[in-house]
Amino acid sequence: MSAITSLLEDPLAVFLTGMLLLVLFFWYFATDIERRKRNIGSVLLLGVCGLCLLAATPVHERLKGGIDIRGGSSFTLRVQPREADGGGLMPVTPQQVDQAILVIEKRLNALGTAEPMIARQGSDKIEVQMPGVEPEESENLRKTLEKVAKLELREVSPRNDEFSDGKSLAQRVKDGDEIVPGYRAYDHKIKSEDGKESTVPILLNRRMALGGSDIADAVPSPQQADAVAITLNNEGTDKMIKLTQNMKPGRDRIAIVLDGEVISAPVVNQVPLGKQFIIEGLREAGEVQSLANALMNPLENALVVDEFRNVSPTLGKAVVEQGVWAGLIGLSITFVFVLLYYRFAGVVALVGLTVNSVVLFGVMAMFGFTFSLPGIAGMILTIGMAVDANVLIYERLREEIDGGKSLKNAIAAAYEKAFTAIFDSNFTSLITAIILFWLGSGSIKGFAVTLTIGIVASLFSAILVTRVLFRWGTDLGALKQLSFFNPIGTTRFDFLSKGRACGIVSLALVLVSLAAFGLRQEKAFGVDFTGGTLIQFQLGKDTEIPLADVEQALQTLTLSKVAYPQEQGNPATGTLLTVRCDTRDAETIVTKLRESIPALGQTKAEPRPDGTPDYVIDTSKEEVSALIGGTFLKDSLIALGIGLIGILLYITARFEFSFALGGFVAILHDVIISIGLVVLLGGELSLIHVGAILTIAGYSINDTIVIFDRIRESLLMRTGSTLSMMNEAINATLSRTLLTSMTTIVTVSILSLFGGSSLRDFSVMILIGLVIGTYSSVFVASPIVLWWSRRKGGDLRSDVLATKSRAEAAAAAP
Repeated sequence: MSAITSLLEDPLAVFLTGMLLLVLFFWYFATDIERRKRNIGSVLLLGVCGLCLLAATPVHERLKGGIDIRGGSSFTLRVQPREADGGGLMPVTPQQVDQAILVIEKRLNALGTAEPMIARQGSDKIEVQMPGVEPEESENLRKTLEKVAKLELREVSPRNDEFSDGKSLAQRVKDGDEIVPGYRAYDHKIKSEDGKESTVPILLNRRMALGGSDIADAVPSPQQADAVAITLNNEGTDKMIKLTQNMKPGRDRIAIVLDGEVISAPVVNQVPLGKQFIIEGLREAGEVQSLANALMNPLENALVVDEFRNVSPTLGKAVVEQGVWAGLIGLSITFVFVLLYYRFAGVVALVGLTVNSVVLFGVMAMFGFTFSLPGIAGMILTIGMAVDANVLIYERLREEIDGGKSLKNAIAAAYEKAFTAIFDSNFTSLITAIILFWLGSGSIKGFAVTLTIGIVASLFSAILVTRVLFRWGTDLGALKQLSFFNPIGTTRFDFLSKGRACGIVSLALVLVSLAAFGLRQEKAFGVDFTGGTLIQFQLGKDTEIPLADVEQALQTLTLSKVAYPQEQGNPATGTLLTVRCDTRDAETIVTKLRESIPALGQTKAEPRPDGTPDYVIDTSKEEVSALIGGTFLKDSLIALGIGLIGILLYITARFEFSFALGGFVAILHDVIISIGLVVLLGGELSLIHVGAILTIAGYSINDTIVIFDRIRESLLMRTGSTLSMMNEAINATLSRTLLTSMTTIVTVSILSLFGGSSLRDFSVMILIGLVIGTYSSVFVASPIVLWWSRRKGGDLRSDVLATKSRAEAAAAAP
């Protein structure tokens, strides 16, 4: 097992294994020989599941929980003032603090795997909470946070050799020695071939020739292991040419200065230099990648770490356990329901869903992705989509069997006909996920990562895994017939005739939802959005206050906004109890906690011999910024907006603009009403709801696309009035719509009832969104498609046929 574990930790081995599986995957779809398809699929199934199981085992060690699940570390950073051009220090501005927050987020979460929680604290401090960071990792993280990465290129004075007698230039300045006008003294540390380090004086031009703003790219050099390759932008290239064009090769030098320290001062070998150069001589492990990342995200102001602490999970152990049990119960009920509804075929579906979960957790463990509350949102959505893919196949299978086909032919036809709906619904969600990862930040990236992995896993399990199992069943003669439970039967309801009435109802709900924000105003937003006050109780080493007691005391108060308690620990100073709350509630909360919890009411005790206190030694209140800051919210909205535009373009190209408009309106309809109803029912929007909103949008478009795909198929394959064919298509997918919605609603309902207060807010919004999304897919999206096609005076069938012809012509073009 240890050998296999070592293999998984070798990037090259993982890459080669992945490439082998990818070759098999393409071979599977390329071959038309059924037996070969079955055998290749079996190897793929065993290979992927085996690799993912090994990667995720043991689960508690391999899967990285977010800070809301397993806690982590907290750094309090202080933004340092910059030096003014004329001397002295300039005061730190709010804009500089915001810029520092953006840089920190990019440095710590470049791949979307870390999900740090970052907030401004006071006028010049920033609190950074990192999931799962152990004390031994904190020093490396401290270096990452404090690295300014201010890169400067300066000309070395031609007279530099005059000051190379071993007496440092800094000392010469102190002694009043004459220095070349226009040049500044630096100490340059160099290491000899025998490894000894010494300091030599170097005289550099006071005027910087190039800076960090001139860098277009910074990556580890592919030629040298100890170097970073720098690519300049056009302006930087011009500056470099201007700097070096009059230099003499082999004599003149350029110094590379990073954060005031001379990294190297190489001799110019050719002139003029241009777009690219390297920074070499980096020796410590990980320094090359760290420097490259920092150079791409330089700080305008230096940062120092004031304090480091361990933090407790935001959700707490009890809440996580409640959520896990609630999720397992909900999924178990879903599995039983699928078994009862599809009987033996349901067993195959459960195997596919199990493989989906194994792949999801295995890939997350293999690449070190963080599993947090937004990740849970993505998982719920992908499990719902995986169930939906199986339902789509089985509903088609039922139709083919009822049409008189043999079981083997019916299975083949069902997979073929269901493929387009499964692909289109998953691909539209994948568009959103990729754009959210590209443009989003923080927990948005975590949601996007989980959703992307889940989409790929659900496609693999539904299309390949279940198909292979059916092939084995029919080839071995073990599967000769299938029967299904169908309580809904064949329906002929005229859905589109209700379009006008439903449109009025939807418009009223949208207006009520928007009015809810006007009625509740700032009460609609929690402290995650608005910011507030951070109350801190500094406790002694042996003083512990259960968070459950703090939460119970807070529940007895009538607060302006929900307050969030958390525990942090420092081996040197003891426990720090923090409560994030609305500023208006701060005094009330302090008074109540001191009354309800005796330890918090104690006065300062005499210190122990080691200097640590026994009881509360300090209580402080400090203004803090919103966890969901303006930039975070703006980036998330932009990402979601561009994602919707991407979906609009895809549906237009794949279907027709009428369908794109219907899907777009349905998503906006679902998101607005879901948020509005939560606010109207007295809820406060917080960080938890961000993942829920993204889940609702993903579920909405997935559900709508499935119905659209059936409508398009009917228009392409059959004749008759557009109205009747659209109604028939909606009726044909009604069983699938209700089954998928009900199974997902059952899971989320269990989570909302038994998942604890934190998960309840999250799941209630998703529950509302699921109900609204199911309604809109049938009664909002489809009527808009029909209305728009009629409004522009065209024929929907003709438009769909034209779109198909254009797509075929584009595919056939060289």
